[in-house]
Order: sequence, then structure tokens, then C-alpha cells
Amino acid sequence: MIRRIAPVFFTLDIPGTLAYYEAKLGFKCLGTWGDPPFYAIVARDQQAIHFRCAEPPAANPNKYADELLDAYVFIEDADALYAEYAARGVEFARGLANMPWHSREFVVKDRDGRLLAFGASS
Repeated sequence: MIRRIAPVFFTLDIPGTLAYYEAKLGFKCLGTWGDPPFYAIVARDQQAIHFRCAEPPAANPNKYADELLDAYVFIEDADALYAEYAARGVEFARGLANMPWHSREFVVKDRDGRLLAFGASS
């Protein structure tokens, strides 16, 4: 039985990525490994994201136009989280909206260019 899945994202700058996820997205660093760090884990509301210091795969030039998501995060209150992130100056790739698939969601572009969708059942 699957209990939880944690994505592993590549980054070239673990300290910068941690600073972004803590200051902008409200995650807490659970630990780093190596000096300088080559691996880190952050969490919010008992949900974790892992980061590995490595060259990311080649970028897709249509990633943003096609809104190719890196992760979809299921949340309880899209309006509240959107307001929190807006107050923190988070860059949105798509603003808060009701979607045809019965979700109220928005998309964040993180400091490494990943697209993270946050959605709540509507």
C-alpha cells in the first residue's frame, strides 16, 4: 500500500532553493546532507519534497506555454494559500481560478523554473 510519494527535484543551488521554499512557499527544511549540501528535504503539512544537487534535464522550450507541470499539490483552501503566496511575492504562472475539472487552483513558478500547481476541490 502506498502511503506517500515525495518528488525529487534537481537543483544546482541547494541553499538558494531551500531559502525560496522556506521564505516564499512556507516549507521547513528537515535536513541537508553533505558540505556543501548535495541533498535536502523540505516539508509543509507533513508533505515532503526532496532536492538533489544535479544538472537538471534539458529544458523544454514550450514548458511554460504548454504549462507542463512538475508537480500537482492537493490542498484544502486554494484562496487562503494563494493570498499567502501573493503576500510573499511568489511568481504565479497562472492565477487562481475555477477549473472545468472541479478544482480551484493556481500555478507557481519556483526559482528553478518548475511549475507547481496547487488545487482544492471546488
